[in-house]
Amino acid sequence: MNVYVRELTRELSQCGLAVDVFTRSQDPTLPRVREGGPLGPTGRVIHVPAGPEHPYNKNAIYEHLPEFVEGVKAFAARERIQYDILHSHYWLSGLVARQLRAEWGTPIVQMFHTLALLKNQVAQSPAEMESAQRIASEGEIMRFADRIVAATGLEREQMRTLYGANPARISVVPPGVDLRRFRRLPLVEAKAHIGVPAEHRMILFVGRIQPIKGIDTLIRAMALVRQRDPEMGSNVCVVIIGGDPDADAGQEQSEMARLKVLRESLGVGDLVTFLGSKDQDTLVDYYSAAATVVVPSHYESFGMVALEAMACGTPVVASDVGGLSINIADGFNGYLVPAGDAEALAAKLTLLLKYDSLRKQLSWQASRWAERYSWTNIAEEMMAVYEKALMAAGRPVDLPVRGGRHEHWD
Repeated sequence: MNVYVRELTRELSQCGLAVDVFTRSQDPTLPRVREGGPLGPTGRVIHVPAGPEHPYNKNAIYEHLPEFVEGVKAFAARERIQYDILHSHYWLSGLVARQLRAEWGTPIVQMFHTLALLKNQVAQSPAEMESAQRIASEGEIMRFADRIVAATGLEREQMRTLYGANPARISVVPPGVDLRRFRRLPLVEAKAHIGVPAEHRMILFVGRIQPIKGIDTLIRAMALVRQRDPEMGSNVCVVIIGGDPDADAGQEQSEMARLKVLRESLGVGDLVTFLGSKDQDTLVDYYSAAATVVVPSHYESFGMVALEAMACGTPVVASDVGGLSINIADGFNGYLVPAGDAEALAAKLTLLLKYDSLRKQLSWQASRWAERYSWTNIAEEMMAVYEKALMAAGRPVDLPVRGGRHEHWD
């Protein structure tokens, strides 16, 4: 979600829109307002104190929403700003937007990124369950938001059937990918940058270290690959990138410990390496050096990692769930396997590791597939959504146009 907000802000800024991003302050030493840089020439991020100024439990933040609302209002008053659109991300942000709309009359465009009811369907323990408060709030937001953005047509249907949302108010606009950053690099060069021997084949996972991400399925699949072909383990490595200090750090540490125990118990300790988090500029080398990127999640509303990998020309093996079912054209830019099915995942990994010609063909097709998801295209589609929200609220505003706008993601 952070990547999404940053990239969309930058592209909208390049289009000529002024964008302010309000977020809860988690570090009192940071400037309250940060301008330009990765947010583009007219983008700013404003850190609003609301509750403790450090990473905090996401559900406890609910109690500090009034404080956050007052902080946003005070900033707008000081700057003498009248905002045309409130684009909220996540359920807490949607509740803030409702209070601001009550004061300003500004229409709301809402995007959720993940849905609590779907996360709860695949939760493997009580600790992974989302709160009843979040579920109820998501339903409320879908009823009061002026426009809702779904990442896929499937997500729009899930909003309708699970929450009773009106599909006429839901626009389908997927996340994008920065094609300037994520691009095909020469394989040998990329491996050299990250210290992987030229003759090694790397399988890559990128994401949070959480049970919902299905990393245990990848580890089990690699144990099966080695068991069926012991020679394959001699020049194959599995790299797992992820793990950030945030509100869910305790859960991530617990899951990391569980995965390391599993790795050793299956005898693949020499194959599987945990590298922690990496910045976006470094990820392009890892994506480009990988034989395949695996996204074994139990739930993904879209799957931006898969899109980033494909932009680098790397085929993806992913669970047949959520947005991954749409982003991965099975046999064209990668493969789909049932979530949690280590046997099926092992079979596809073996296929890609054994046949270079197949991997090269999928690689080329994957990079072509990603081209239509440029942030330039996505920003154009999002501005069309903003116009719909403004017109519905009786507040037409002429937004800049750089290309022909049309919604084509349904």
